[in-house]
Amino acid sequence: MAQDLYQYEKMVEHALRGVVRDALTRAGREGLKSAHHFYIGFDTRMPGVVIPEQLRARYPEEMTIVLQHQFWDLKVTEETLSVTLSFQKQLERLVVPLAAIRSFADPSVNFSLEFAMPEAKDASPAAVPIPLVPAPASAAVKAEDKPASAEVVTLDSFRKR
Repeated sequence: MAQDLYQYEKMVEHALRGVVRDALTRAGREGLKSAHHFYIGFDTRMPGVVIPEQLRARYPEEMTIVLQHQFWDLKVTEETLSVTLSFQKQLERLVVPLAAIRSFADPSVNFSLEFAMPEAKDASPAAVPIPLVPAPASAAVKAEDKPASAEVVTLDSFRKR
C-alpha cells in the first residue's frame, strides 16, 4: 500500500474538531436551542488545560463536563474553549484547548464524536508544566454534592464500539 503523504486521518480529525468548534461557537453566541446539550470529555493532562486543582486531583486523566442549563461566558477561539461552571455553588473558569477534547456528544439528537489520543511523546505527561487556577477548598466536587446543572459524568454509554 502506498504511503499516505496527505495524512487524510489528520485532515478528517481537524474537520471533525471544526464541527465541535462550530457547535460550541453557536451555543456561545445564541445559547442552546430546544433540548440540545453537550457532553465534552477532555484530557486533563494536556498542556493548556486550566481547571481547579481539586478537579485535576479527582480527574487526573479525563474529565467530562455538561453544558446544558447553567453555564456562563462560553467563549470559543480557533484553539480553545473557555466556560464558567458551578462546582458546589462555586463558579470556576475552565479553559480547554480543542486538541484536548477526547469526546463530544449531543444526546438530544444522538450525535457523538470520539477523537484518538495523540501519539505518545518522549516526555511523560507528568513532566509537562500545566498552569493551574487556585480554587477554594469548598470547590472540590464530591459525588453526593454535585449540582445537577454541572454534572461530571463518564461517556461510556455514548461511546461507539
